[in-house]
Amino acid sequence: MTRRFDGKVLLITGAARGIGAGVARGYVARGGKVALLGLEPDLLQELSDDLGDAAEWWTADVRDARQVTAAIDAAASHFGRLDDVLANAGIASYGTVRQIDDPSFTRVVDINVNGVYRTLHAAIPHLEQTNGYALVVASLASFTTLAGLASYNASKAGAESLALATKQEVAHLGVGVGVCHPSWSDTDIVRGAEEDLPTFRAIRGKLPYPANSTTTLDECVEAILDGIARRRGRVYVPKGVVLANVLKAVVNGPVGWRVMRRQLKRHVPELEREVDALGRFQHAHTPLTDAKPTPDPQV
Repeated sequence: MTRRFDGKVLLITGAARGIGAGVARGYVARGGKVALLGLEPDLLQELSDDLGDAAEWWTADVRDARQVTAAIDAAASHFGRLDDVLANAGIASYGTVRQIDDPSFTRVVDINVNGVYRTLHAAIPHLEQTNGYALVVASLASFTTLAGLASYNASKAGAESLALATKQEVAHLGVGVGVCHPSWSDTDIVRGAEEDLPTFRAIRGKLPYPANSTTTLDECVEAILDGIARRRGRVYVPKGVVLANVLKAVVNGPVGWRVMRRQLKRHVPELEREVDALGRFQHAHTPLTDAKPTPDPQV
């Protein structure tokens, strides 16, 4: 039976597109209301208009604590409560550690780890009032590394650890925290990487299931909605991702290394050449401009 969110409010970071926008639509369809945070005002406005009075939006860059806190406080004031939070904002960068520049690497970590901290830090006081729940979007990449995505792997492993530590810290407050591990989903990040870097697609295709597969956006959205409704500690998308977590010691150990090393000897130089030829370390849809603080609803 599908669980509903009547009377509840969900705050979503990275809400303008992809998983964030899909979850917003699904949450409202089940009777809830959504506070949309992101960096793309045109897309946020369009989504909010589609969802009507059940939605409102604020621009906020998760790299800026003041923006995040102002937007979350404004959302709680606007709706009168916050019951759920989806810490979804995240990006990826291309390039090996010896190749990628410092701003591109640190930006991924700042958004994917520090941005989650800033979101949780500002939201927990509101969630305490409702015995609420926060779900942090990590990744299959939390425990399955891939050459050329070191910043993404490191940040998603960090996001997982941050979520698990926070879960311990807020349990006595009646606040629940979960962590979501989507495999490669049909989003702009994955499509952009496969279009930009043929070698990335080739490497991924040689990995064992589920790392070699792509999950539909609808499947990911439904799993997240179910995870929020049931306040799950872990959400795996697809469910087979749990195997990667259980077997990570084997995959990252001597046996897995012997298998991977033969492939990487050829693929890593190819990947570096493709990134050099591309002339950028992000996919084309990554918002690169900082948002200005806008604590009041954009209506």
